Amino acid sequence: MKSKRALGRGLGALIPDEIKEALDSTGQITEIHIKDIFPNKNQPRKQFEEEKIKNLSDSIKEHGILQPIVVRKKKNKYEIIAGERRYRASKKVGLEKIPAIVKDFDDALVAEISLVENLQRENLSVLDEANAYDILIKKYAFTQDKIAKSVGKSRSNITNILRLLKLDDEIKEYLNKEKITAGHARALLNINNINLQKKLAEKIFKENLSVREVENIIRKLSEKKTKKNVKKIDFELLEIEKDLKGIFGTKYSISWWRWNFI
Repeated sequence: MKSKRALGRGLGALIPDEIKEALDSTGQITEIHIKDIFPNKNQPRKQFEEEKIKNLSDSIKEHGILQPIVVRKKKNKYEIIAGERRYRASKKVGLEKIPAIVKDFDDALVAEISLVENLQRENLSVLDEANAYDILIKKYAFTQDKIAKSVGKSRSNITNILRLLKLDDEIKEYLNKEKITAGHARALLNINNINLQKKLAEKIFKENLSVREVENIIRKLSEKKTKKNVKKIDFELLEIEKDLKGIFGTKYSISWWRWNFI
């Protein structure tokens, strides 16, 4: 269940000048030994597709590295600011040296540049994106407004992406494996019961439910729960049990404030 996500309102026109400076890779180019280079530990992208690294390696074999990576000096080594895919592909080819531009950026700017570079060149998974935003906020005191300006998205979009970090790990795995979309995941956050979230996530994948269909299911459950008077709780629970059985085609036992699956 894949969906292509655009960056929005023209990233190139919206990112700050200091980030453009790094991403444009302008400056004096120097050859650096690959053994002296190491990846940024806060790299937003946690997984690199092996096939794409191989394709880039094949291109480097034939044409060389057309664009230098961007690094900063840390003690006697160099940390990658932008260009980890080129670095990985160059190692795969067996290059001893790689062209690089050395910049002098602080940790916060490096984290910001790494995020923007990944978004600009190839979409991150939505959870990698959310984790990157979370690091900028918690570690470098970024506001959601500042992040929105950096990546060319609306503040509400940043907020919605960050909300995905509240998901249960099992549902995050569904999202990472593209069994459900970010839209499905955001809808599931409206259900407080984790077990019900998991059951509905499984149903989304198996029956290829649309986001609208999922929202309708959740709305029906919400309406049924709030409609009844607390004094008539036993009747309410029986009715919700019937609804759940009708929606999922299985049997449920419900206790007050918690829905338990049989």
